[in-house]
Formats: sequence, C-alpha cells, structure tokens
Amino acid sequence: MIGRGRPSGRLFRKKLTKKPMDRTFLLIGAVAAFIGVGFGAFGAHGLRGRLSPESLAVFETGVRYQMYHAFALFVVAIALARFGGWSVRAAGWLFTLGIIVFSGSLYALAFTGVRAFGAITPIGGLALLAGWALLAWAAIAG
Repeated sequence: MIGRGRPSGRLFRKKLTKKPMDRTFLLIGAVAAFIGVGFGAFGAHGLRGRLSPESLAVFETGVRYQMYHAFALFVVAIALARFGGWSVRAAGWLFTLGIIVFSGSLYALAFTGVRAFGAITPIGGLALLAGWALLAWAAIAG
C-alpha cells in the first residue's frame, strides 16, 4: 500500500523541453552582451581623446541600451522555456532589431558624426518599446 492515494511526483512535474527559439534568444543575448562589454571597455579605454565628449556620450548610450536589452533577451529565452507564445517570441525579435538599429545607429553617429544616423535611432527605440509592450502583454494574457 505504499504510495497508494498519493499521486506520483511524475504527474506534477512539468517537463521543460529545450526549444530552438529558447536557445536562439539566449545566444543572441549572450553575443549582444559580449559585444556590449567589449564596446564598453573600448569606449572607456580606447576612445577617450579620440572622440569628442559629446560623441563619447552617444557611444556610451548605445552600449548601455545594448546591455539592457541583452539581458531582456535572456528574460525572453527564459519566458519561452516556461510558457512560450507568439508575443514573447516577437518581443525577442523586436529587442534584437532594436539593439541593431538603436545602438548601431548611435555607434555610427559617434564615429562618423553623420546626423542622418541619429535620425533612424528613434526607429530602434520604437522597436525596443514594442518589445517591452509585447512582453508585458505576454505576462497579462498568460
């Protein structure tokens, strides 16, 4: 009679399976963080004196937002493993796009001084905002 009346632990354990998308966003986040740390060190040590203080501040803003959203991609990878959903997946792609457009345009602006790069930065910012909105939607809609 051992174990009778008591459900097996196997019935209540949710098996977490590895899905390709989980690894995709974990990989993108890790690469973005790796590059962000490298760019941060390069900005702190290699660009002082080579860029104006204004350009250096622009570069540092790009690094900061890249790092924030690299960690957001880790959250997306974890959320996909736990409950998935189109909105979480879309948030991950929007964060990826936002890092490329927002931070990338700031890096280009800092190095070249071409103001047109600053004009596309808000598009990247909108992608980042949309990613956060979709992540919030995923939390609400469940």
